[in-house]
Amino acid sequence: MIIVDRILEQRARQGKDIRVGLVGAGFQGRGIAQQIIDHVPGMRLAAIANRTLPKAIECYRQCGIEPVIANDATSLSAAISDNRPAVTEDALALASCGMLDAIIEVTGSIEHAAGVVLRAIESGIHVVQMNAELDGTVGPILKAKADKAGVVYTFCDGDQPGVQGNLLRFVTGLGVTPVLSGNIKGLHDPYRNPETQKAFAAKWGQNAAMVSSFADGTKISFEQAIVANAYGYRVVRRGMLGPDFSGGDPNSPLVPIEEAIAPFIEHLDPTRPALVDYVVGAKPGPGVFVIGTTPDPQQRHYLNLYKLGEGPYYVFSTPYHLCHFEVPFSVARAVLLGDATLTPRAEAKVGVFAVAKTDLGVGTRISEFGGFEAYGVAENIEVMRRDRLLPIGIALDCRLKVAVAKDTPLTFDMVDVPEGRVIDRLYAEQEELFFGVNSADQIEVDA
Repeated sequence: MIIVDRILEQRARQGKDIRVGLVGAGFQGRGIAQQIIDHVPGMRLAAIANRTLPKAIECYRQCGIEPVIANDATSLSAAISDNRPAVTEDALALASCGMLDAIIEVTGSIEHAAGVVLRAIESGIHVVQMNAELDGTVGPILKAKADKAGVVYTFCDGDQPGVQGNLLRFVTGLGVTPVLSGNIKGLHDPYRNPETQKAFAAKWGQNAAMVSSFADGTKISFEQAIVANAYGYRVVRRGMLGPDFSGGDPNSPLVPIEEAIAPFIEHLDPTRPALVDYVVGAKPGPGVFVIGTTPDPQQRHYLNLYKLGEGPYYVFSTPYHLCHFEVPFSVARAVLLGDATLTPRAEAKVGVFAVAKTDLGVGTRISEFGGFEAYGVAENIEVMRRDRLLPIGIALDCRLKVAVAKDTPLTFDMVDVPEGRVIDRLYAEQEELFFGVNSADQIEVDA
């Protein structure tokens, strides 16, 4: 990242490394750990928290480091102060130790992550998210709390929402008005589940349910929702347009994104809020794109000269997203410059609700993102609130009070919500802060 790299090099020369805590030691967590340890001057991975300690230890050992075990805030603070890399099972202790400049949250959980992020904010620690599910459920209230605490709350560089955020800033900086921010995917099938994705997940060392959430539309819905919430954008319809150019064949030739935007054109209106959407089977995949426009005839003349076409709409794209490779840049931006890669602007504009993936009986528990029971669908927040649609981030661990047919949207009235959860409290605060809605009007907790 231009500018940030030079500042990090200067910090390294001065011996003033940014101290980072990592929460989550799964597939992405391991990559982030290695990136920081081996390739980022001026930044120190001070501690890793994971609910299974051996995975946290392995993150260090892959880089030839033997960490100390520290399972309370006092011992964590001592280890960090002594420059001894530490691991812990207690993520709340990590978020409370007071010796960190930032934490990176990369668990993919909801309830656990909500508690950790909230504790970090309360402890005055910057938060870098790689958890679109949490951000897409309660990001606005977490951002409001971070503002009050004087810390940065941000999604990360490298993952597709952050890459879109950077591209949107670039396009806007040119004097071009964005009218759609898009994501490019290779597959969308709402009925994929951990069993259908088991082999792919095993090949790459990933979690099968998480891979399933990439395929069934849950992840793309969250990713575009958090872009929408950062820029005040909307979806044109429930589930977005999502034109598929693959014909269901993952081996079919990819269509250039310049050709793939045709289905969006009739929905673009520079006088209204821009849209978020996605395409399947286009290139550059798995990248992102922005459609922009300008009324300035001279600027259009130059854009045509530079091979972007005659307009009125121009396509800008980034051909890749490099996930864990780029996450440390977000840490540096937050700590050194107070700059958020992608963060909610104010109230949510788009949410993600749960839809039955198959026929579900009374008492069925919604187990996990990408699981066997439900998939997530993006919708404008006013429609979600009007129809009492159940955010899939709230739906996890809820049990159905009624039988539900396949492809039925779930509502708050259909489920029993476990009591005492942080995520419900945060969601209720978010509703009250931005919409003046009492928590009892939305969430009926199962006593």
